[in-house]
Amino acid sequence: MKICGQNIRKIRRSKDLTQEYMAFEMGISQKAYSDIENSKVKINLDILTKISDILEIKPSDICSISHKCSTDDYEDKYHELINYMKENNIPVPDEYLKDNKIK
Repeated sequence: MKICGQNIRKIRRSKDLTQEYMAFEMGISQKAYSDIENSKVKINLDILTKISDILEIKPSDICSISHKCSTDDYEDKYHELINYMKENNIPVPDEYLKDNKIK
């Protein structure tokens, strides 16, 4: 998420806007806004949407959350869970093994 804060700062500066202006538009303190740009707080969808609206850009211009939401992470955890179940003799329904090509 550090990249997101850096991107917000870069885009804000390119539009010649101050942190004070951004904070005012968002209804938060300048310190709270600074924490967003410095990645001291997690950026949720609400914050991302507010900032992108103020900057008149798409949220994806600020940060791509696809790397955080990729199926790879979930697939890895899924495979770990299936393997755990197998190792501990917990029955795994066939449909989960077939649909996800787990052996």
